[in-house]
Amino acid sequence: MQLFKLFIVFLTLNFQSCLSQPEKINGISFVASSDKINESHVKPVVNVNANYAAIMPFGFIKNSEHPEIIHNTDRQWFGETRAGAKQYIEVLREQHIKIMIKPQIWIWHGEFTGYLEMKSEANWKILEESYSKFILEYAQLAQEAQAEIFCIGTELEKFIESRPDYWSNLIIEIKKTYKGKLTYAANWDEFKRTPFWGDLDFIGVDAYFPISDSKTPTIAEAKEGWKAHKPVINEVSNTFNKPILFTEFGYRSVDYSGREPWKSDRSMNQVNLEAQTNTTKALFDTFWNEDWFAGGFIWKWFINHGEVGGINNSQFTPQNKPVEDLLRKQYIEYK
Repeated sequence: MQLFKLFIVFLTLNFQSCLSQPEKINGISFVASSDKINESHVKPVVNVNANYAAIMPFGFIKNSEHPEIIHNTDRQWFGETRAGAKQYIEVLREQHIKIMIKPQIWIWHGEFTGYLEMKSEANWKILEESYSKFILEYAQLAQEAQAEIFCIGTELEKFIESRPDYWSNLIIEIKKTYKGKLTYAANWDEFKRTPFWGDLDFIGVDAYFPISDSKTPTIAEAKEGWKAHKPVINEVSNTFNKPILFTEFGYRSVDYSGREPWKSDRSMNQVNLEAQTNTTKALFDTFWNEDWFAGGFIWKWFINHGEVGGINNSQFTPQNKPVEDLLRKQYIEYK
C-alpha cells in the first residue's frame, strides 16, 4: 500500500512537471526616480510575478559637437546615479528579484541615440574615452552587486557601425571587470547588423517591431504581423547560437499601437486599452514558448505604483491597466 502511495505521488509530481513551462526572464524596466525605494515600491513588482528588473542609470550628452558623457553627478535623479542604482538593486534583491544593469544615454532634446555620430576623429576619441568611463563604472557595480546580466549599451547603431574596433576592445575590457552574462540592447531594425553577438551571451533586441496598421489590432492580426519578423529573429539566434532577449518590449495604450510601437509622441493621446492588451498578448503567444527565446523586460515600470498608469493613461506603462493583469498571468506560467 505504501509503495502504491509513493507511486501515485511520483506520477502526480511528474505530471505537474510536464505541465509547467520553462522559466523565462520575466522582466520589468524599473524607471529611475529622484527618490530612494523601499519594500513598498517593490511589492507591485513581486505581485506581477516578475523575476527580473532592469536598472537603468543614465549618462547625458549634449550633441556631436560636445561628446563628453556627463554621469553620476548631484544634478541627476538619485536612481540615475551609481549610488541610486546600488540602492535599488539592494532592495529588489531582498525580494528575490534578479537584476540586469542597463546603462543608457540621453541626448539633449531627446535625439535618437542610434544617430549618434561624430564629425571629427578628435570628437570620436573623446566620446570613446567618455563612454568607456561610463560603462566600465557600471560594469564594476554589476560585478559588486553580482547582477545576473549587464547590458553594454542601448540603441547605438551609428556609434557601433563607425567604430567597430572600439566596441570589440570595450567588450574585452568589460569582461576583465564583470564575470556575469552580457548583452547589448539593439533597436528592432538594428539587431541584424550588430557585429559582436558572438562575444555576448544574449542577443538583445528592443522589440518595437511594426505588426499592425489597425486602430485596434486583434490578437490574431497582431500575431499575423509577427510572421514577417519572427523568422528573421530566429535566424540571427541560430547564426550565433545565442538566445534572444527582448531588452525592451511593450506597447502604448493608444489607437494604432502596433503600427509604430517605438513612438512616444504625446500627440498620440487617444487611449485604447484593448489595443495595448491585444498586441502584448500576441507578443507573448509568439515568443514565450520558444526555447531559443530567453524572455524580456516590459517598458516601463515606475516606482510609485499607485500613482501612475491607469485607464486614462495613453503611455507605455502597463501599471493599473488591463495589460497588468495579462502580465501577471503570463509571468506566473513561466516563473
